[in-house]
Amino acid sequence: MHIIYNLGIHLTRFILQVLALFNLKIKKGVIGRRQTFEILKNTIKANDKTLWFHCASLGEYEQGLPVFEKLKEHYKTHKIILSFFSPSGYEIRKNTPLADAVVYLPLDTKKNAKSFMNLVHPELTVFVKYDIWPNFLNEMKVLGKRAILISATFRKHQTYFQWYGSPLRKALFVFEHIFTQNESSKTLLKSIGYTQITVSGDTRFDRVTKQLDMVNHLDFIANFKNNKLCIVGGSTWPEGEALLAKYINTHPSTDLKFIIAPHNIKSHLIQNFIESIEEPVALYSNKDTADLKNTRVFVIDTIGLLSKIYSYADIAYVGGALGTTGLHNTLEPAVFGVPIIIGSHYENFPEAHDLIKTGGTFSISNQNTFDEILDDLIENTVHRKKAGQANAQFIDKNKGAVIQICNYLRI
Repeated sequence: MHIIYNLGIHLTRFILQVLALFNLKIKKGVIGRRQTFEILKNTIKANDKTLWFHCASLGEYEQGLPVFEKLKEHYKTHKIILSFFSPSGYEIRKNTPLADAVVYLPLDTKKNAKSFMNLVHPELTVFVKYDIWPNFLNEMKVLGKRAILISATFRKHQTYFQWYGSPLRKALFVFEHIFTQNESSKTLLKSIGYTQITVSGDTRFDRVTKQLDMVNHLDFIANFKNNKLCIVGGSTWPEGEALLAKYINTHPSTDLKFIIAPHNIKSHLIQNFIESIEEPVALYSNKDTADLKNTRVFVIDTIGLLSKIYSYADIAYVGGALGTTGLHNTLEPAVFGVPIIIGSHYENFPEAHDLIKTGGTFSISNQNTFDEILDDLIENTVHRKKAGQANAQFIDKNKGAVIQICNYLRI
């Protein structure tokens, strides 16, 4: 099985190089991986002490950040190496002050693993959620390096638990401890003989809770909201934007304000959405000249503001689960006590199941159900506030994963 796995990695490298000719995102990853070893050579000396944090993409980075920050604070003299597999994580966080070097993780060949580990020689490695790479982990084992996995989730159909999953299954045993989000993941790990497990929950609860202590005020958003009821569409995709556009067009009330923050901020997609709205729309990029106070629809054509914008929401729609792209972060609006509407494809998002059970989050599948739920939340103040409180209480109840991880690491 290891031979097949290694052949598969080399085949993947070839396929990515071909796809890079036609796909800009893949091209960035291919080019970025070529630069990894040079960046590491220029950053790390042989006698440097280091920590290595690895995340598949941006979501995992945000998930691991509370733990990363605690480790950085404790290990003040260590250099920190942060790696991503996906360009969507690397491109956004490549300049983070958290790390001394931010790199693409090279493909998981034996040669790459040896070269990477010899350069980085981390005292401790932290992987977040998944992205388990057997050759890298095996090299850690050979060198006697410590590694933990945090905020992990497992499902029975995954390769680890199948007869053909030997390479990935053995890789899990390199982690000295795995912190899972739930009991079902612990049960699955125990079924393959792995026992060094703590059900700590999801570090994202700690991450979003920190947002409450930050300064979330945005003058231009306060000016736009103007003390009126505000619906925020966060990380939206075209299928959700179509529902929002029709609702806006059929509900012309000047007492309702809408902020839409698309996941993809490409100009032609933004323009398509604006053209579907039958009234003037303000853009973040033109906010200084727009009459925000007297505009009903505000489109955020930039990134990095959504977590603050949710603090102004009375109701939130979180995108991704109407299509096939995957549900985006529902915890960010939930922490502010905001009722949430999501699409119906949230099967692989346990927090969405739990939020729905609390009564603070609502799933829709079409325009009719979207309109009905949104109408009710707008018109029924008591229901709206009760639903929002249920979401906030859910966040508060589930925080604490970071403390458990730090206690284990004795920091």
